[in-house]
Amino acid sequence: MNLGLEGKVALVAAASRGLGRAIATELALEGALVSMCARDAASLERAQRDIEARTGRQPLAITADVSRAEDVARFVDATLAQFGRVDVLVTNAGGPPAGVFESHGADAWESAFRLTLASAVELVRRVLPGMKERKWGRIVNVTSIAVKQPVDYLILSNSLRAAVTGFARTLATEVAPFGITVNNVLPGYTRTERIDALAMARSSGEGITKQAAFADWERQIPAGRLGEPDELAALTAFLASERAAYITAQSIAVDGGWIRSLY
Repeated sequence: MNLGLEGKVALVAAASRGLGRAIATELALEGALVSMCARDAASLERAQRDIEARTGRQPLAITADVSRAEDVARFVDATLAQFGRVDVLVTNAGGPPAGVFESHGADAWESAFRLTLASAVELVRRVLPGMKERKWGRIVNVTSIAVKQPVDYLILSNSLRAAVTGFARTLATEVAPFGITVNNVLPGYTRTERIDALAMARSSGEGITKQAAFADWERQIPAGRLGEPDELAALTAFLASERAAYITAQSIAVDGGWIRSLY
């Protein structure tokens, strides 16, 4: 299937590892011109080299912390200076720390807000005027299965990613007349560094081993296994494509059937 992404400019946040890196790679494989950011310069450079080796396309790599509005502005400005526009925006950020409610003080909640919700809002704020002017755009937010079925030990993520969902659903209605779609992809239990942190939280809170935590998740998932980052990336690339022009305001899980609800 030709997704029509050849030559489109895609901005992918937090793309040095895990889901962000997989998404940046998939978009580059589809012919997009990718701009990516991450906080750690060394990890970002490694990801940039790896993506170029796999796709033959060197992404633009900008060291930036998306929880800082000034870094978001610098990231988007550098992308516009290099490519002249942003057609596809993928908002993404590392998850807030795992833990129960009483383990997080006011500072943790403030940091989670800036990392998870404010970063998405600022990225959209910066790229939306150009999308509206060209009457074409794709916004895809990486959230979590937690927005449909909260995950134990992730109270910060459960709360703030739900806020991103509300923001995205409202925005989708506002921008649909301009040919812009807004969707959310909901990764389930996926093989990334994030899942290791959650396993450690379960280990501390429940007195079980990390291996037992992983085994328990696999028992809960009808598919019987954890997801792979490339599987979420494939959905993201489709939602970013010409083919997905009539899909908007949706939150789509990639979770092996873990969510039990009907919607």
